[in-house]
Amino acid sequence: MIGDVVGRPGRRAVEAFVPSLRNKHGVDLVIANGENVAGGFGITLETTKELLRAGVDVITTGNHIWDQREMIPHLDDPAWPVVRPANYPPGAPGRGYVVSRGVLVINLMGRVFMEALDCPFRTFDRLLQEIPSPPKVVVVDFHAEATSEKQAMAWYLDGRVSVVAGTHTHVPTADPRVLPKGTAAVTDVGMAGPSLSILGMTPESVLQKFLTQTPRRFTVAEGPIKLNAVLVDVDETTGRARSIVRVDQEGE
Repeated sequence: MIGDVVGRPGRRAVEAFVPSLRNKHGVDLVIANGENVAGGFGITLETTKELLRAGVDVITTGNHIWDQREMIPHLDDPAWPVVRPANYPPGAPGRGYVVSRGVLVINLMGRVFMEALDCPFRTFDRLLQEIPSPPKVVVVDFHAEATSEKQAMAWYLDGRVSVVAGTHTHVPTADPRVLPKGTAAVTDVGMAGPSLSILGMTPESVLQKFLTQTPRRFTVAEGPIKLNAVLVDVDETTGRARSIVRVDQEGE
C-alpha cells in the first residue's frame, strides 16, 4: 500500500521503486492512493494509466476525487480500477470498492475536520451486507485527517478486515502493527512525491499562506523523490494479517 501519490514527482517515485519492490518481496497486489496524482489535485485518465503501467493494481482516492472533471465520467467504468470513498451519498459517481486479484479493496473517508459525509463506520457495515460472498482478504484505505478517527476505525474493524491503512495527511506514522484479532493497521502510510517539500508542495507557497493568511496557489515541488509504503503479509485462507512493516524509499 502506497501513500498519497503527489504530482509528477510522485508518479516518478512509483515508476522508479514499485517494479523492484514487487520483484524483491513477491508482492501480489499493489494499492496506491491517487487523489493527488494530477498536479497535486485530483486524478486524470492519463495519470491513471501511468500508475497502472508502473505496477499499481488498484487506485484509491479521497476528498480530491472531483478536482479533475475529465475523470468523473470514467469512475463508473469497470475497466479502470479507481475507487472513491464509499461513504459519499447515493448518486455520487463512481464506486466505493473493487475486487482485484481476489482482494476486496474498500475506500472510506473520515469526517473529523473533513467534509460532512455519511458515517464511514456504518457505511462499512452496510457494504459487507451488500457485497455477495466477499473475499477473505479485505483492505480498507481510510482517508482521514484525525489520527484518533483513523485508529478508531482500525479497532472497529479488527478481525473483520485484513488491513486498515490511513491516508490523507502525507506524513508517515511509525505505528504499523497487527491488532489482537488479526487486522494490520497503520495510522498514515505517508506519500510518494518530492522529499524537499511541505506535504508535496513548494515550501515557499505554503509558508506564504501561513504568514499572510491570504489565498495562495500551491505548486508541486521538484527535486529528490521518496515513496512511503507499507508491506503486509496476509494469510489468504483466513484473511488475518501476519505482519505489516514500513517500506520507505528515497532517490533522485
